[in-house]
Amino acid sequence: MAPGRSQQQRSAPIRRQERGRRRIAEILDAAEEVIAEVGFEEATTNAIAARAGVSPGSLYQFFANKEQILDGLLPRYTESSRDFWNSRLNAEVARLPLAELLDRVVEAMAAFKVQRPAFWVLFHGSPASPRLTEVAEEVRAGIAARVRDVFAIREPQLPDERLELLATVSIAIVRGVFPLAMAADEYRRAQLLAEVKGALLGYLGPVVGYGAVADDRRS
Repeated sequence: MAPGRSQQQRSAPIRRQERGRRRIAEILDAAEEVIAEVGFEEATTNAIAARAGVSPGSLYQFFANKEQILDGLLPRYTESSRDFWNSRLNAEVARLPLAELLDRVVEAMAAFKVQRPAFWVLFHGSPASPRLTEVAEEVRAGIAARVRDVFAIREPQLPDERLELLATVSIAIVRGVFPLAMAADEYRRAQLLAEVKGALLGYLGPVVGYGAVADDRRS
């Protein structure tokens, strides 16, 4: 067999694998868009296939049903959420003046909502599946733990029970207003996000302080 022919035969499976990965990514991207618009329960494989520009038969080559598509999306969200909160709620950010901390986090959350529109639908809407419920609880617990850590850095003397309560109420404030803000036009959204920041500042400031927090490790 000629060397050129052998090389072509070896590279063909690689090209097919690359095309398969691209097609999977396209289907998952389309699923995010459809779920963000209509919710997981109302999303259909036909609608997802149409949005991805493939036939339902092509979709079923990679995902047998909607639940498998959800399984494909979950790593995107768990990894995105972990990376997001690792960079936004860390020790360095916790020591910023409280108003700056809240501004950074709330604005970043709004940007994340635009980048991952189906995240909020899946993780803050009605449970779509037992698997999603399990993962959503893990994500929410991780966020709550990071929020508690931020408050503990700002006010180390607070007991665990108080830290837990502060985190619970803070998250509830955000979850209550955020869907309204993200559904509004740009001007109204800015108003609502400003109200969220103000509410959190007024609630948290007297407890965890308004100013920057010194890093004892540098003293």
